[in-house]
Amino acid sequence: HPRRPARRGRRADRRRAPDVKTRLEDLAVFGGPPAFAEPLHVGRPALGERRALLARLESVFERQWLTNDGPCVRELEQRLAARLGVRHCVAVANGTLGLAIVARALGLSGEVVVPAFTFVATAHAFAWLGLTPVFADVDPRTGTLDPDEAEALVTPRTTAIVGVHLWGRACDVERLTALARRRRLALLFDAAHAFGCSYGGRPLGGFGDAEVFSFHATKPFHTVEGGAIATNDAALAARVRLMRNFGFAGYDRVVSLGINGKLNELSAAVGLTMLERFDELVDINRRNYDRYRAALAGVPGLELLAYDEGERSSYAWIVVRVDPAAAGLDRDVLVELLHAEGVLARRYFAPGCHRAAPYSATPPRRPLPVTERLAAETLALPTGPTVDPPAIDTIAGLLRLAVAHAPALARVRRPPEEAAARR
Repeated sequence: HPRRPARRGRRADRRRAPDVKTRLEDLAVFGGPPAFAEPLHVGRPALGERRALLARLESVFERQWLTNDGPCVRELEQRLAARLGVRHCVAVANGTLGLAIVARALGLSGEVVVPAFTFVATAHAFAWLGLTPVFADVDPRTGTLDPDEAEALVTPRTTAIVGVHLWGRACDVERLTALARRRRLALLFDAAHAFGCSYGGRPLGGFGDAEVFSFHATKPFHTVEGGAIATNDAALAARVRLMRNFGFAGYDRVVSLGINGKLNELSAAVGLTMLERFDELVDINRRNYDRYRAALAGVPGLELLAYDEGERSSYAWIVVRVDPAAAGLDRDVLVELLHAEGVLARRYFAPGCHRAAPYSATPPRRPLPVTERLAAETLALPTGPTVDPPAIDTIAGLLRLAVAHAPALARVRRPPEEAAARR
């Protein structure tokens, strides 16, 4: 169950990080006690102010209007549209369904070009409709869709390009927009990681034909489960609204094919309350990012991916690239070390979307060397309001100790099945 930040919570002392470990024998993989008795998670959910949330929920219960485009959903859509700087924002049950609804509303067919380095939901949303995701490689600097690689995969069957904003960092929107216009293709953005972020000083949400957000509980802004479709196209927004509600136009008149993709009032109440705290959470994430950056400076083979100081971001992802040659060990050794210490670091996105079923049955059309490298090297570390500066110092100390004793740690790596069993 999520807690408030340490400076507000009554149980802060219980979460205070231990002293930084300095001896190899103190590591949990060598029999020492874990650094954290209570595990630290990547993407642990935060909540808005509890009393404000309960007051909203009480109002929902009093109205007995729990779903079907209620007042909380409508208010959330209006507030999100204003924040994103778009004309239309349509709340949906989740981001994956949002992508599928937009694809259907745009009449996509044949093939869509997507980055191979993404969460599998990006590809699933299109494959579920019978479309063929075609996997393109990504930019080695940003991890987002490489426009040149995307264009090389365009065929007469291609109807759309799908960019994925990654870890609070935008795609190359300008070049992807030019490509889509030149080749007369639809352009969508999977903005699951992008709420509160900008490109060229503009909020993400208003680019392409539409941008689709995920409001899953692990995101910096969430509705427990949910998502939203943002667009400046009034006709597309109207079709999306029909489709998310079975194709109903009015009380009992069905005018098109549709599905149940509505967001409920309880989730919308969570979202409205989260909006009131969102800027505070961004400040906490920024504090943590700065602390990690200072604590990991100079560690051989570990590169903390930087945020563009000229853009806005949620700072919600602390991502480290591990260079095995310089660090003396690979990313997976560090994952096992950290998990043993109660730091539940994550690999993103291993082994790559193209290697997951059902896509692994078909070889990619072009080599994906950057995707393969990123899938083997990226490591996400815990952040958010439950992670305080002393905890960050402890995590950084573990990584420093690991790199300093890389040969010894490389020898204790467990087989994957044994590591999975321990988790």
